[in-house]
Amino acid sequence: MKQFVAHNSVVRKIWGRSDTVLFIFAGSSAEFALNKAVDWLYFTGKLPSDPIGRLFSTVAYARKIVFSAEEEANNAIDTMQHIHTAIEHSRGYNIPDWAYRDVLFMLIHYSIAAYELLEKKLSNEEKEEVYNVFYRVGVRMGVKELPATYHEWLPVRNAHLLADLKKSAYTADLFQQYKKHLGSMRFKVLTEAQKLVVPQRVKELLQFADISLLTALVPLYKISRLMKMDWLLKNMLLLDMYRRKTL
Repeated sequence: MKQFVAHNSVVRKIWGRSDTVLFIFAGSSAEFALNKAVDWLYFTGKLPSDPIGRLFSTVAYARKIVFSAEEEANNAIDTMQHIHTAIEHSRGYNIPDWAYRDVLFMLIHYSIAAYELLEKKLSNEEKEEVYNVFYRVGVRMGVKELPATYHEWLPVRNAHLLADLKKSAYTADLFQQYKKHLGSMRFKVLTEAQKLVVPQRVKELLQFADISLLTALVPLYKISRLMKMDWLLKNMLLLDMYRRKTL
């Protein structure tokens, strides 16, 4: 049975480790709070009432697609598209194409950034693999104006960062909700983890320092994985309910 992502693909390595997925979530949660289209999820009421669960559901959906057979993955993508179409009908107008692209762009960027933080630098060919997977997801969803290659995507990604992000009342509210749902300690770990993977533009808008308190701990964490002690980060960052559900 043909797989959506080949068994030997680096994409499976990236999405096959729960700690890498955690950093993908961390970075996405920061950038998504700045996105000008975040009001769409406020429209449904799901994001402010359960921001951690809502964002993890997006990451978990992507993970499911990566490890599914092609037909099953395509069905999951189609279901995701139908959900968004129903929301558009309820609100009376369409989610802009650039907002769909932004979500795909986040998954691409943070897949690469998280893996390179915790594992090793990816080659250009491996980055192309990552891009191609989410490019195919976007094409299946009917997302328009997607660059054909990773190299062509890079300037488009930078343009989106400049055009589609702003610090707003939604940003402040989301970060308050993150803290409420995670608790002070986990929230601190989350924001320090975000600093390790977000682009400079996101750091500037959120007024993040360039240095994270976790920077010096990353090499120690890599050693802890060899000693099977990496559960500590997961316990620090995740509530039990989300750890059981997603990791």
